[in-house]
Amino acid sequence: MSSYVLTVSCPTSRGIVAAISGYLADKGCNIVDSSQFDDLDAKRFFMRVSFISEEGVDRQALLDGFAPIAEKFAMEAEIFDAAERMKVLLMVSRFGHCLNDLLYRSKIGALPIDIVGVVSNHFDYQKLVVNHDIPFHHIKVTKENKPQAEAQLLEVVENSGTELVVLARYMQVLSDALCKKMSGRIINIHHSFLPSFKGANPYKQAYQRGVKLIGATAHYVTADLDEGPIIEQDTVRVTHTQSPEDYVSLGRDVEAQVLARAIHAHIHHRVFINGNRTIVFPPSPGSYASERMG
Repeated sequence: MSSYVLTVSCPTSRGIVAAISGYLADKGCNIVDSSQFDDLDAKRFFMRVSFISEEGVDRQALLDGFAPIAEKFAMEAEIFDAAERMKVLLMVSRFGHCLNDLLYRSKIGALPIDIVGVVSNHFDYQKLVVNHDIPFHHIKVTKENKPQAEAQLLEVVENSGTELVVLARYMQVLSDALCKKMSGRIINIHHSFLPSFKGANPYKQAYQRGVKLIGATAHYVTADLDEGPIIEQDTVRVTHTQSPEDYVSLGRDVEAQVLARAIHAHIHHRVFINGNRTIVFPPSPGSYASERMG
């Protein structure tokens, strides 16, 4: 028996849930988990359904048969094979804590992704990546060659079949054109619980101002720098007894955890973009014990 995930986004209407559940039952499918949300302000309905095809109907046949329902309710609908791992391209500069964390989680199966490559504008982590039997791509970025560098990046994306790009502390700003081309398919991690501290050494600035909370935000990348729809956030409390180095260490831990949780939500099709916000459904029961990561 094959397991699938159905995702639906459409205008609010009566009868959506009945139509979906009825269709799956008629096709010999058993629903094992279902989440839904009706945004009354936006008049938009969102639903995620995990189900098993007990009669062996394949994904494409299920999707084709669902087309009349999708058309009736003006749905954006997709069916995913739960066994297929998403192809993910990681990008990093000179801070390697998120990269190391993701490589480890992937290796032990805590984050079920297929890392198809790592792109960096430096060589700092080339050996680490190659030792994991993952292709390493060095793409130097300057003001003068940025269009050519992004063309190289897109070539890597296309040749590797990349479905999701993760900026694991990649310190170069992507162009508006690239952000639009890959809308909803690039995730970034940002120390955005420190919004007043921009530029270099944000944690040192936070220490100097005596903040009591530091944290991180994972979000989709848009043309508006660090202002894309938020997927995951977390904080950690700090006190006056801790040093700037403590702030950095704690901040990096939070960044790694938040980024991993955001990726997990995305690859399991639990995130729906809703204007400037996201709808993030909880994990399916028993789907992934390491969801409570960290």
